[in-house]
Amino acid sequence: MRALVQRVARAEVAVDGAVIGRCGPGLMILVCAMAGDTDDLPERLAAKIARLRIFRDDQGRMNRSILDTGGAALVISQFTLAADTARGNRPGFSTAAPPEEAERLYLAFAQALAAQGIAVETGRFGADMKVSLTNDGPVTIWLDTDA
Repeated sequence: MRALVQRVARAEVAVDGAVIGRCGPGLMILVCAMAGDTDDLPERLAAKIARLRIFRDDQGRMNRSILDTGGAALVISQFTLAADTARGNRPGFSTAAPPEEAERLYLAFAQALAAQGIAVETGRFGADMKVSLTNDGPVTIWLDTDA
């Protein structure tokens, strides 16, 4: 699985003009299930992100996790994180998991993150979503369970 984690002051996602998910201070997480991902990966990735120390402490250093701050998360499926741009100018997405498997792993990730004690809202899998956010820092971290 791949994730792009952004520390945000706020984030929201809308479908057909209606906001369906939002969070205040915390994380916006774009998630992509990759072909061959196993059922243990959503929980492992959620545990890593929940403990990722990217929030400021009293001295201004990135030394606190979302668990420490009590922040919330907005989790959005993003198959384009699997983009392969090695050949030509049109990205290929053959390394992304098939849609049925990807949706199952995406939802398992959101549930695993919530099980860590984090308030989680989500986008809608496969929908044309409009995402807006205020990146805090900016802090943006790329995570890949294969790395």
